[in-house]
Amino acid sequence: MIKAFVVDNDRLRAVDDLLANSDNVVWADLLNPTKEEEAAIESWLGVAIPTREEMEEIEISSRLYVEDGAYFMTATLPAQTEIDDPLMSPVTFVLAGTRLITVRYHEPKAFKTFPQRAEKVATGCTSGDTILIGLLEAIVDRLADILERAGRDIEVISRDIFEARSTKVSKRNRDFQELLKAIGRKEDIASSIRDSLISLQRLAGFFAHASTRTKMSKDTKARIKTLSRDVLSLADHATFLSQKISFLLDATLGMISIEQNAIIKIFSVAAVIFLPPTLVASIYGMNFDVIPELKWELGYPFAIAMMVLSAILPFWYFRRRGWL
Repeated sequence: MIKAFVVDNDRLRAVDDLLANSDNVVWADLLNPTKEEEAAIESWLGVAIPTREEMEEIEISSRLYVEDGAYFMTATLPAQTEIDDPLMSPVTFVLAGTRLITVRYHEPKAFKTFPQRAEKVATGCTSGDTILIGLLEAIVDRLADILERAGRDIEVISRDIFEARSTKVSKRNRDFQELLKAIGRKEDIASSIRDSLISLQRLAGFFAHASTRTKMSKDTKARIKTLSRDVLSLADHATFLSQKISFLLDATLGMISIEQNAIIKIFSVAAVIFLPPTLVASIYGMNFDVIPELKWELGYPFAIAMMVLSAILPFWYFRRRGWL
């Protein structure tokens, strides 16, 4: 599918037929393009559109290059960010003269919100470079929103980890399992957004280099520098979130270890407490002919008292030493 846009009173306006408005189109957005649509764009623009396999190459030379006077820039962007499993896929921006072509195979939210805003408000998007910088700014704003939401979710997880735990072991174990799953999901999001920001950081650097070789306005160049700084700061924030997630993971595993040690401690103390009474019972359960207490009237209460006392003394000693 091809979405074409023309400039109308300093605003973007969508048109139905690209070829019929080929002279006025400043932005052509290709979503899951067919072979015929790619051929039409290549014939109209005079440059080759990269295939999906070429877009997915990770080499810088395959993502940022100049060909036939057009600048090709590819970045990895997230879609379906409302869930904890975003779809990551490359998007290629082709800046050819005063025209911009975008090629994508998924739908990042910025590609919906930016045209709607540019159609209602005069944003100064009158050529391919200004449209590209506006679109990149919308993408960065969206990534910032995702990081802010992830940061709030991480704060909730942190409170769940360090707040007072329930005394029920089964419920406690279920809580830790859910926390580990939540931490894993947030790490996936933070890693995906960090990868996207790194690709945008490289794209912004290449775009800034392209601005020095083309006749872009000073305002556009200044916006590119601001965009680069924003991407860099967001990348640092994403790294901070990843480090915090790693800390929470270590803390959760430490909590689990503490819980397990407490359980083992209880069983160990119980074994030590009941070991002396077992010894007393074993002595009086022997099959010897001569055991003086067997014919003593107070022999049975005496044996019971010895077993109780042998259990109480270790417990009292452990409590006095602070082991319990």
